[in-house]
Amino acid sequence: MKTFAKTLSIALALAFASLSASAQQQTFTVNPEQSSVAFGLTGTGHEVHGTFHVSSGAIQFDRTAAQISGSIVVSAASGDSGDKGRDKNMHNAVLDVEHFADVTFEPKSYTGTIAPNGDSTIQVSGIFTLHGTPHPITVPMQLHFEGSALNTKGSFVVPYVQWGLKDPSIMILKVAKEVHVDLNLSGSIASGK
Repeated sequence: MKTFAKTLSIALALAFASLSASAQQQTFTVNPEQSSVAFGLTGTGHEVHGTFHVSSGAIQFDRTAAQISGSIVVSAASGDSGDKGRDKNMHNAVLDVEHFADVTFEPKSYTGTIAPNGDSTIQVSGIFTLHGTPHPITVPMQLHFEGSALNTKGSFVVPYVQWGLKDPSIMILKVAKEVHVDLNLSGSIASGK
């Protein structure tokens, strides 16, 4: 009888430990309609601002082990600066959307603490793939949890010319070799199984 009770208590302890571990695994599913990618580019005597559309995104993370994975996918062809001629050049000559339809970010690790509710700030490191080429980057992210909802914001700079994309400058109309990106992702959180 003592052996049975001991075996049962060990089995229950393992089951609870397993439940506790799985409860830490969570998935953030991005709602594309509530998310946005804004960009800004300075030029000779002007600034260009625009947006890209988030196609999809799902991020798995563990608060206790600082583990993170998944991907955010943005449609390269959705780039919109409000000028059809400029956007056509951006899509065709710079981004080459016919051959590179997606821009992606795949988080690999993070530093900082994710609070169970309210606000947190973390540094997310991962792979940003642009024009088919992967680049390691680290993005500071602000997180706001409210129940099962999560909103994240982050800003970073993309040195697109250094990364091999075409410089769209023409004669005296010069533009910066870097573009500033503001990422705003909203969606819902679900615990893993």
